[in-house]
Amino acid sequence: MNNLKEQEKRERERERERETHNTQIMPESNTNAEFSSDQNGAVLGETTKKDENVRRGNWGNQIEFVLTSVGYAVGLGNVWRFPYLCYRNGGGAFMFPYFIMLVFCGIPLFFLELSFGQFASLGCLGVWKVSPMFKGVGYGMMVVSTYIGIYYNVVICIAFYYFFMSMTNVLPWTYCNNSWNTKDCSGVVGSSYANASIANISELVNHTAKRTSPSEEYWKYQVLNISDDIGNFGEVRLPILGCLAASWVVVFLCLIRGVKSSGKVVYFTATFPYVVLTVLFIRGITLDGAVNGIKYYLTPQWKMILDAKVWGDAASQIFYSLGCAWGGLITMASYNKFHNNCYRDSIIISITNCATSVYAGFVIFSILGFMAHHLGVDVADVADHGPGLAFVAYPGALTLLPISPLWSLLFFFMLILLGLGTQFCLLETLVTAIVDEIGTDWIIRNKTYVTLGVAVVGFLLGVPLTSQAGIYWLLLMDNYAASFSLVIISCIMCVSIMYIYGFRKYFKDVEMMLGFPPPIFFRICWRFVSPAIITFILVFTVVQYKPITYNDYVYPGWSLIIGFLMAVSSVICIPIYAIYKIWTSEGTTFLERVKNALKPDPSWGPALQEHRTGRYAPNVSSGSDLNQEGQHTKEKPEEVSLMIQDSNGSAHNPEASA
Repeated sequence: MNNLKEQEKRERERERERETHNTQIMPESNTNAEFSSDQNGAVLGETTKKDENVRRGNWGNQIEFVLTSVGYAVGLGNVWRFPYLCYRNGGGAFMFPYFIMLVFCGIPLFFLELSFGQFASLGCLGVWKVSPMFKGVGYGMMVVSTYIGIYYNVVICIAFYYFFMSMTNVLPWTYCNNSWNTKDCSGVVGSSYANASIANISELVNHTAKRTSPSEEYWKYQVLNISDDIGNFGEVRLPILGCLAASWVVVFLCLIRGVKSSGKVVYFTATFPYVVLTVLFIRGITLDGAVNGIKYYLTPQWKMILDAKVWGDAASQIFYSLGCAWGGLITMASYNKFHNNCYRDSIIISITNCATSVYAGFVIFSILGFMAHHLGVDVADVADHGPGLAFVAYPGALTLLPISPLWSLLFFFMLILLGLGTQFCLLETLVTAIVDEIGTDWIIRNKTYVTLGVAVVGFLLGVPLTSQAGIYWLLLMDNYAASFSLVIISCIMCVSIMYIYGFRKYFKDVEMMLGFPPPIFFRICWRFVSPAIITFILVFTVVQYKPITYNDYVYPGWSLIIGFLMAVSSVICIPIYAIYKIWTSEGTTFLERVKNALKPDPSWGPALQEHRTGRYAPNVSSGSDLNQEGQHTKEKPEEVSLMIQDSNGSAHNPEASA
């Protein structure tokens, strides 16, 4: 008797649930002013939320997404790598292959990753429901983002250190009278060399070739206190360690609420660097010798157009600068609303990134031109790349400016903001992948703890880079962790979507999402041109490979092996997971297992039921339905409502859309 009563009670509860569900998905619920749809995970009667995907969250508005993506793509490499590549590869002539690669490789790959993440509303792991056997590509992206996130924040913390040290009347790297200076130190501020005549230029060049600048000695002996070998860690540099902790705290606080908090922060971090660049540019072009620096930067050497190395550098710079295959683009786009025009966004963000590189070149070379004029040497003798430009050449140039601490504060504040914009997305990529993979309500509610855990682990793994051998390891990670592995990951991603999942199906997915199919130019690039360029970059990287060095220091063989292992560790995820997936897939023969491993997961498609139209519409006759996360829930056929809500809120029959 008691069992019968309990059964009747459960039947009444299920009846109430069905009535509630049908009430929510009827046309009357189209207005979001009173209720949020059950399909978005909200509770009946709950105050309206603007998020389309309540359970997972969306950007507050589209400006936040664009600014975050700009901050992600525009990083420290725009300031220190592009100008160096430009003058090394023919000045203004380098612009031609650079923009060719932007059009045929950069923008198409950017659009591909944005559309991929936005369509499924999942991070770099979850999106591989499209072809589960290639989920190792997502794990490879996570490994790459982990490596970059570790050393990138160390670069930011060094910028923090210089920023704090600039809060003084005289910059500490101005003169040679400090405890860390050597007898080889020779400054230019206040010395006789500052007023050298034309007749003494040859003598000055010979002298400057032997001297060590105060900024270089400050970098080597005070900031880094660099050891003599990569294996000699020495002591941890406590000031750098403190700045690293501060940097991770800032990143965590800005991401404490995921895209809801980072989306607000980027209004400042993504825009203020342009204010600083403009201020420095205006100041730079008013200096003596600035015109010579800009001429050196822009003067085309057309004969170098025929050099394959110039084209290889242009393709590599576009590829790495836009952040392709890091997983960040997929992650950021996954928080977009389903019908957002990511095609427009990809063009805006890509062009903004490349325009920033060109603009930063004017700023850098106006200052370096002034420095060359001041020293009486050629621009090539004061220009550098990587940390050498950011923390040696440029700080040295800043000491020559009136009110030098002010310009130093502005410059390093700009570097901090540029770095943080990229670091936000790197951390969010890892957090989103973890949360999406576990997918429980608890982990979604407690995403902040996941963010904290990732930040703490990132800080601890970065501690060795603050030791006296830290700069050696930082450059090793920069050169190997995200080099040819990114190219391989991107190529496999492109091929798997276009040829395994199927380009026709993907084009229809994009059309369903955007309301129009991808332009024919992008369809051609995705299928043929971009994979060919990626292959070219890979071949170029292998052919042009040279063992890494740091100034006069040559890395030992064992450290290069570690570098290769870091590079391979991300790529090896792809075959390992593929073997695992084939092994665990259903099938009596090997070919059947491979076929099932390649076949899209049943839950692949738009995350929200209201967007699952056409071939993604729930199959009522099969007795299964899809919840708001796209997961199958088993119900009796009569319990499934035949009415679902489309993207405009109107009700329709899913069978009619199929």
